Amino acid sequence: MLGVHPIRTAMAQLQDLLEPVVEAAGFRLVRLRLIGGKTKTLQVMAERSDGTMNIDDCGELSRALSTFLDEEDPIDGEYDLEVSSPGIDRPLTRITDFARWSGHEARLELAAQDVAGRKRYRGTLLGLDGNNVTLEVQGERIAVPFAAIADAKLVLTDRLIEEDLKARERSKTLNT
Repeated sequence: MLGVHPIRTAMAQLQDLLEPVVEAAGFRLVRLRLIGGKTKTLQVMAERSDGTMNIDDCGELSRALSTFLDEEDPIDGEYDLEVSSPGIDRPLTRITDFARWSGHEARLELAAQDVAGRKRYRGTLLGLDGNNVTLEVQGERIAVPFAAIADAKLVLTDRLIEEDLKARERSKTLNT
């Protein structure tokens, strides 16, 4: 199969298997990674629909995933399960993330150099234009195809911290 990366295919299959379990537990899957080494680590990053994820939530999701993984055994060999929140400077993994976090600073790394010879960008997210992520980089509007992005995350800024604190307060108010 030309152009298909076997590890990405296996991870896509694992994501397809685990995403319904994450959703049934009341969460949204943000990122899934299987990291090799002497002992493999399955990293599951998730959040509630309001964007929050606390320690109790991590424990709840970890128990749900552990039960499923023990029954289905989709990963060869031994591994550790690690469940976490995306954090303030969260990864941007879905195309909708780029619209949701419009106005915030982000770092993008492309799978390969673009026509301008660049592989990395840092700028303010402007949203989406079709399947292109738009951002402002040093006063210039740049459009990057979503499919070309290998990795992206928000940059920790005072504005982002302030918005996170406000969201946590709203969440506490709603949950009391």
